[in-house]
Amino acid sequence: MLCAVLDATALGPAPRDTAALLFGGGVDWIQLRDRSLEADELYRVARELVAARDARREAAGTTDDEGGPRRPRVIVNRRVDVARAAGADGVHLGFDALDVGSARAALPAAAWIGVSLHSLEEVEALDAEDAASRPSYAHLAPIWDPLSKPAERAALGPDRLARACLGSVPILAQGGIDPERAGEAARAGAAGVAVTGSLAGPRDAAAMARR
Repeated sequence: MLCAVLDATALGPAPRDTAALLFGGGVDWIQLRDRSLEADELYRVARELVAARDARREAAGTTDDEGGPRRPRVIVNRRVDVARAAGADGVHLGFDALDVGSARAALPAAAWIGVSLHSLEEVEALDAEDAASRPSYAHLAPIWDPLSKPAERAALGPDRLARACLGSVPILAQGGIDPERAGEAARAGAAGVAVTGSLAGPRDAAAMARR
């Protein structure tokens, strides 16, 4: 599974068109992460992404709630209210967002709820949570030094990633992911990869997504 974590700048002046190209290039999920936007603008961009998602699903003949984790999805970072109002598939919770249980209660039953983790200890703690408090998936970062920003934490590396993937929550590897490392993450057992730098910079992000 390939999740593109992008802000409004990376999506450009026509977010729906950019999202359509990314979905066409093989991106499974787009996570809209932009703390600089006010709620109304975040909602507008999210709606553009949802429109691209719906068009992709219709073209593929998967307009119902089936399709599994690889079905095209739109996730909104942190803002449960915007995710719900925009018709997104779920929310990725930050350190200052609602807890998993509260977010799950506020969203439709089929919503995907993710969290970000930065250590093996945090991954292991998820297994101690009850089902209602456990996220649908987790990003573990950084596996390698990020491509989109200076490193703030020591890279965990593929060995720790492999250990994290033994737990009960699907893990998406994040941090320093390029096409070669995406394969390495998959071999370590990751359910997918979350990418910013490799997809935010290139002019032809769809081609990079295909790689």
